Amino acid sequence: MIKHIVLFKLKDRSPESIEHTASVLRSMNGKIKELLSLEVGTDVIRSERSYDISLTAVVETLEDLQTYQIHPVHQEIIVHMNEVKDVSNAVDYEI
Repeated sequence: MIKHIVLFKLKDRSPESIEHTASVLRSMNGKIKELLSLEVGTDVIRSERSYDISLTAVVETLEDLQTYQIHPVHQEIIVHMNEVKDVSNAVDYEI
């Protein structure tokens, strides 16, 4: 299994913007069959070094991760995230 983690720092770091974007990310839940689990969390510390949102997804295989990446629902999310994010970082590893 593969765990996919992405951290986002937004251009607008207001609580309203962060919650709206987290809601957009959560909207993928149940719409992409390759996602065995999807968790989206917002930072509670809110320090300068903190990222605003984390996304953690689990898929069965690297092929499933690729299918998720190109899925139309995920592609719509990418359009939104490219508009609102300042920085993002990701890590993918086997579990």
